[in-house]
Amino acid sequence: MAFKLEMLRVFKTVAEKGSLAAAAEELHRTPAAVSMSLTQMTESVGAPLFETDRKNRLTPLGRLVLQECHRATDTFDRCTDAIERHVLATAGTVRIAAVPSAAVSLLPQAIATFRKEHADVRLEISDVDSAAVRRRIQTDEADIGIISATPSEAHQEDVILTDSLGIVYSENGAIADALRDPDVHPAWELLSLEPLIANPLCEMIHHPLVADHLARCTLQARSTTALLAFVQNGLGATVLPSNAITSGMANVDFVQPDNPTVYRELRKIRHEEKHLSPVAEAFWDALSA
Repeated sequence: MAFKLEMLRVFKTVAEKGSLAAAAEELHRTPAAVSMSLTQMTESVGAPLFETDRKNRLTPLGRLVLQECHRATDTFDRCTDAIERHVLATAGTVRIAAVPSAAVSLLPQAIATFRKEHADVRLEISDVDSAAVRRRIQTDEADIGIISATPSEAHQEDVILTDSLGIVYSENGAIADALRDPDVHPAWELLSLEPLIANPLCEMIHHPLVADHLARCTLQARSTTALLAFVQNGLGATVLPSNAITSGMANVDFVQPDNPTVYRELRKIRHEEKHLSPVAEAFWDALSA
């Protein structure tokens, strides 16, 4: 069978539009040219693909061929997109999907390092949770991902930063009042004193009290900026890395409980079966610089 990509694309369009005329308009070709390509396709298959000459009903074989045409044309389109990105890579774009806390603790320095050699490259950064980062890498919506993980998780991604998780609280709240007592030990039980502002990092705290608060909390956010703003305004306490609080930030503080002490890793990930463009490879290296 001598199939050509153009034949597959024509057949797919005719099958979806239901007529030669509609397919010809979609493909910007004459009906005669579409009919000829469809005839070649049918001859290559060796059996009818449509039940009637009106082209509005597929045979069982035609339905199977249509599924394969979708796979073939989708794969071809992804390949051409990847090639175009490589052609434009000298100036191009790098797409990074990262957990929100990475924007505070990791990305500023990586971007500064990268721009010393690649000032003309466009960086597109989206902040989503770790599960969404993995999905974007697999579906080619991002070139590089940065996820949060606990050190005990058995993954092989590159670890680029390890920090501790703790309670971020308002200096005017109940947790701050409790910690002024020298007999009060830093512990996760402090979260009982204020409403919990939930975020995905809370799920890394393996403590029954935290799990209970997560089940009952009524305020949740992913953005580190939003979480800190909520704490500053007295809406509750949350769980964040130790370096989430930058110098000069007013009315918030951090305490690291030790029952248990919880560490978080930031890991960089990429698609195992796809090559990064030269500039994306350079940003990958900058993340570990």
